[in-house]
Amino acid sequence: MAFSLKNALTNVGHYVNGLFSSVPYFLGYLGRLISCLFVFLKKGKAVRRILIMQLLFTFIEALPVVCVLSAAIGGAIYLIGYSFLSSIGYSSLIYKLLVTIVIQELGPILVAFIVTARSATAIATELGTMVVTHQIEAYVATGIDPVAHLVAPRFVGVSLSTFFLNLYFAFCGILGPVLLSYFVSNVTTYGYFQGIFSALTISAILTSLIKSLLFGVIISISATYCGFAVERASTEVPVAGINAVGKSILGVILFDVFIIAVPYLVG
Repeated sequence: MAFSLKNALTNVGHYVNGLFSSVPYFLGYLGRLISCLFVFLKKGKAVRRILIMQLLFTFIEALPVVCVLSAAIGGAIYLIGYSFLSSIGYSSLIYKLLVTIVIQELGPILVAFIVTARSATAIATELGTMVVTHQIEAYVATGIDPVAHLVAPRFVGVSLSTFFLNLYFAFCGILGPVLLSYFVSNVTTYGYFQGIFSALTISAILTSLIKSLLFGVIISISATYCGFAVERASTEVPVAGINAVGKSILGVILFDVFIIAVPYLVG
């Protein structure tokens, strides 16, 4: 028992030591990425091509999944929420419920999870494979900065894709219950959208936009950082993909809780 406890404490100590020893490297990587973003638009067609391909994979190809998921969730929330709120005499609150859940809270985090599952693993394994196959060394040897050429377009592409996918999620999630509102609650399309727009606030819109952009930044940084953290062995590549997903989800959840808590702490 004592031996097991000692081993556990030793493993925790190694983990904490490794965690703190990687902080300077991460801060340096983050600083280098930020400096490369300022010269990103001055690069040639090769970098813009990477950006376009990243937008295609992360944004365009994810649209069907986001459309079906958001419409289904919006419809389910309307059915369940209207039934419950009608039973207690507050059916008009269904619009506030839809805006809060679909636009402000659930939309950004679900989109972040979709982007994490589809893109974070792909980016991390792609960059990790490039490290193992010495392609990154080839970039450096020819005078090309791999951060500016590979990371910056992926950072911009994932961040923009998460932002626009969140807008698309909100649109489909609000549009999904339109037919249900007519059959379930006998509300006309005009009455439905009138209720939605009356419940929609600037605060809800800004919170949703800030979350989506911040989540995209977190996912892109986590994925590229984990990809470049691969050293020599090819067995590290799938581990990099797993780490990218774990770090992205953890960062998204922590920042989501922080953003939710800020108004209550300030107030």
